[in-house]
Amino acid sequence: MKTPKFPQVSVQLTGSDGNAFAILGRVQAALRRAKVSEQDRAAFMKEATGGDYHDLLATCMKWVDVN
Repeated sequence: MKTPKFPQVSVQLTGSDGNAFAILGRVQAALRRAKVSEQDRAAFMKEATGGDYHDLLATCMKWVDVN
């Protein structure tokens, strides 16, 4: 598996609400806390919301360290 774009940003998704909106919120909050630029956060949202649920999870793993 490839290293995520922001490996220093860790998001725990296991054991939490699996709803797509909850996942987006957790990742967005983690990116904000890590002071990732608004431009990068917008690019993440565009990519994460451009497909189905499986695409969302794959995008999250592409951008951040998912636990």
